[in-house]
Amino acid sequence: MAVKTAGARLEERWRDILAVHARTMCEIDRVLHPHGLGASDFEVLDILASESPREGDQCRVQNLVGRVHLSQSALSRLIGRLEKEGLVERSVCAEDRRGVWVALTRKGRDLHTVVLPLQRAVLERTLAGRAG
Repeated sequence: MAVKTAGARLEERWRDILAVHARTMCEIDRVLHPHGLGASDFEVLDILASESPREGDQCRVQNLVGRVHLSQSALSRLIGRLEKEGLVERSVCAEDRRGVWVALTRKGRDLHTVVLPLQRAVLERTLAGRAG
C-alpha cells in the first residue's frame, strides 16, 4: 500500500469538502423547491434577514457580493427574480446613485421564517459530526 503524501492528503480533504458542499446544496435545493426557492435564493434571504432584522431595514447589494458565492451579475439576476416574486424590493441609494439597496418585503420575511427550519435541518443532517 502506497503512503500518501501531504499533498495527496490535502487534495483528498479538499475533494471531501467539495463533495459535502455539493450534497448539501443539492439537498437544500430539494427541500426548498416546493417553496419556489433554491439554495442561493435562500442564502440571499437569510443574509438579508440577519443583516436587516427589522421590517424596512435595507442592505446594500455590494455588501452581499462577498457573502454569496455568486458573481455580481448572477447576484443581480437573482435579486431581480426575487423582486419579481415580491420577496425583496430594490431602491437606488440617494447618496451614491451607483449604489443599490435591497430589503426583504413582508412576503420575503414570512417565507424566510417558513423555510429557515428546513434549511437548518439539512445542515444538521449533512454536517453533523464534521469538524472544520
